Formats: sequence, C-alpha cells, structure tokens
Amino acid sequence: MKQVSNAARFISAYNLIDSSLRSIYGLKRSLNFSEVIRKTVLLNSVVRKYEDDLIDYGRLRNAIVHKGNSNFVIAEPHESVVKKMEGIAKLISTPPLAYDKISTREVICVNGDDLLSEAIKLMARSGYSNLPVYDKNVLIGVLNGQRLMDILGNHLLKGENVQKFIDKTSVGSIVKELGNEHYYCVVDEKISIEQVMNLFETNNKLLIVLISRNGSANYPPLGIITKDDVIQMQKVLDVY
Repeated sequence: MKQVSNAARFISAYNLIDSSLRSIYGLKRSLNFSEVIRKTVLLNSVVRKYEDDLIDYGRLRNAIVHKGNSNFVIAEPHESVVKKMEGIAKLISTPPLAYDKISTREVICVNGDDLLSEAIKLMARSGYSNLPVYDKNVLIGVLNGQRLMDILGNHLLKGENVQKFIDKTSVGSIVKELGNEHYYCVVDEKISIEQVMNLFETNNKLLIVLISRNGSANYPPLGIITKDDVIQMQKVLDVY
C-alpha cells in the first residue's frame, strides 16, 4: 500500500475543516480560510480553542503548496503538525454526540402540581439539584436548587414560616417565579459535545441543557447535562 505523505494528509485535513465549516454555517465560497475561521470563532468551541493554530495552519498550507496548484507540494509538514490538524478536522467534521457520551445519568422529573416539600426531599434523596418540571407532559421549567435556596432565604429574611410555605406551595408556581432567564434550554438528541460546550461558553447564565426527541419540550427528557459536566466534556474532546 502506498504511504500517504504528510503534505497530502495535512491538505486533506485542511480541506475537510474548510468544507465542514462552510457547510455547517452556510458561509460563502468567496471567503478565504482565515475569514472562515474568524467568522466561526464565536459559533464553534473547537474553532475558538484552536483559532491561532488554525490561522497559522492556513498560512502553512499556502506555504507548502505551489501557488495555483494544490497538487504540487514544495514542503512537507512535521508529523506532529499533521496529527494535530487531523485531530481538529475530526472534532469539527464528525464531533462526538453529547447524548452518547455525557448524558448517561437518569433524568428525574417532577410535576408542576407536586408540593415543593416533596421536590426538596427528592433532591435530597437523589443528590440532583436540577429537576425538570412538567405540566400535562409539557416542560414548563427546571427547578434549580441554588435558585430555590435564594427564594427560601428571602422568605426567612421576611420572618415567614418556611415549612408552611413549602408544604402548601406547588413546584409549578415556583418555576414561574424563577422565570427562564436563559438558565436552561432544550436540544435534540443529535447535538454534539462541541455544540453543548458552545452553549455554556456563550451563555454564562446557562445551568442545564435538556436533551429530548427533536429538541421539543413536548417530549420527555432523554438526558440532562449540567455546567458541572463541562470538565468531563472537555476530557472527551481531548481524547476523541
């Protein structure tokens, strides 16, 4: 079997990155590689992480091929550079799915008409601090432990009876009081780890990502990813 040269491997990875980013984000063919990278920095966490490398590799690509003829190679890139370029190309073109790699824990949900006291007990038993809340099989919000503590703390500051409050208050009413404020979102099962990472990186209020069929709030959750999973997601990407 004929051995593929480092230059051929490098150019193949370069072309894969270029075509994948243009296809994913609908970029014009008239843009050069550096412009493609600059335009996708805010859209793709992998590009954001390797932005400087990709810009340098774009220049390297122009240096190792004869002007106007990509088949005429005038230099061979180092093996380490080729492997890094191929790794980036793999992450961008065929990224691992979050549902397969990260959202493996059981998703525990509550109903909107459940009492707050029962939801708090469920949090204590399960160790989960984020409970999706459903009303007639439709997601109406996520009960978050820290935000719940803020509400209970305010009642204590007012000298109110917290036990009485949690015994008579429904989870649904609390979720409405919490509001959305972009602290959770619902995505479909085909979302990649890179895309989830990008959601957390571009929205510092985001705490929970729920995965459901087709990304619909009308379907039960298939998986849940929290901000605490970011480190694990990065580890998966590092060895992918």
